[in-house]
Amino acid sequence: MTVTEILQFVDNLVFNKTDKHLDDLQKKIIEELFQGKTYRQIANIYDYDEGYIGDESRNLFKLLSEILGQDINKSNFCWTLERVKNCSKIVSFGNNNHINCYSNYEKLNYQENNNTEKAKFAYHDLSLSPKITRFYGREQELNLLSNGVLNQHTHLISVVGLSGIGKTTLVKRFIDLNIQQFEVIIWRSLKFPKSLDLLIDDLLNVCQQEAKATIDDKLKQLFNILKKKKCLIILDDLENIFVNCQFAGQYKPEYQDYKTFLQMITEIEHQSCLILISQEKCQEMISLDTELYPIHCLELSGLDNSATEILKNQGLNNEENWLNLINLYESHPKYLQYISILIKDVFQGEVSEFIKEDNLILTEDFKTLFDSIWMRLSEVEKEILLKISQNDQPISRDEIKQFLSLSSMDIINGLQSLTRRFLVTKLENDQKLYTLSAVFSEYLRTYHH
Repeated sequence: MTVTEILQFVDNLVFNKTDKHLDDLQKKIIEELFQGKTYRQIANIYDYDEGYIGDESRNLFKLLSEILGQDINKSNFCWTLERVKNCSKIVSFGNNNHINCYSNYEKLNYQENNNTEKAKFAYHDLSLSPKITRFYGREQELNLLSNGVLNQHTHLISVVGLSGIGKTTLVKRFIDLNIQQFEVIIWRSLKFPKSLDLLIDDLLNVCQQEAKATIDDKLKQLFNILKKKKCLIILDDLENIFVNCQFAGQYKPEYQDYKTFLQMITEIEHQSCLILISQEKCQEMISLDTELYPIHCLELSGLDNSATEILKNQGLNNEENWLNLINLYESHPKYLQYISILIKDVFQGEVSEFIKEDNLILTEDFKTLFDSIWMRLSEVEKEILLKISQNDQPISRDEIKQFLSLSSMDIINGLQSLTRRFLVTKLENDQKLYTLSAVFSEYLRTYHH
């Protein structure tokens, strides 16, 4: 969405409310805020006092808050306007115009031009979805997700990748841009997982249906909704229903029925989509035939050129050294965030001074992140990782077998599981060689040798 489109949208909102169009300064503030500028930077560009720019901005936020019935401030200004523009429409009642916009967990009833058409009801519960203030790049991934959900009508989509790589952010961005496409949107986190029975009770409750007594009847109710309405259900943190200390994607005994549920999502005809967000692939995304079942697995890796925006927003100096820093920390958004904080705290924001250390430095934030991953691994996976981390060069499966007292089956299954967790990479030019990310290798050498 372009700044010009946003300007036109905001100008229409303000004119409908006040009979006045945006003035030149208001337009400049909106343009620069959408470019990521601070009040000070805007003041310097247009030769205004910083306090005056702040006051004018807050007056504009207050006006838009009144128009849209939402709390708008500097931190959520850009995101809110993009979301509202995508999900709103002008509804005419006589000579007055009003904005109707989808919001979390509400039933919407549009009436246009005083016609008494059949009402369209939508149930949206995004109360557990994250609040996202910035989004970096990922245009290709967004297009793939949009195409899968909206054009190919894929029933089951898995968004997978390392912790902190941006999976949840990507899915939330997709929703913000396409919220008007769905009658039902429900976001649930499995960080503290509940039984499938309770989850379905929850989903039915959002759709204002009283759950039946048995799980079979509840499933019939739910799939009836999935057939009649265009629904989008998101299950975040899926890895929490998998067993720790075993190979990837093994369901805990109390959550085995999730596997049946996911298979039903792919096999039963309906018009809806379930998005899974996970640090590891579940069995359904591996074993099902994609030619027979409408499923798709979207694997996220590091950011593209947009990684520089993270450093810019962190206020780091020495832009000429940014690419070195990005490459050192593998374009991983969470890694770059962690290391940016360190550079600001210890190196006064000077990237050049940090680069002079000529070393991969891991803060306690890195350790906490990797410790949580390490705790999930099986003993076989840990042995394999430690062996690979001891080698500066990629290592073959035969070499791993030579150095470890593990069976061939353990090594094969361990390597497969590690690739499903995105911790081990097979080299593109030689499928027989395996390697680790430099950052994770440094963690292993520092804390587990």
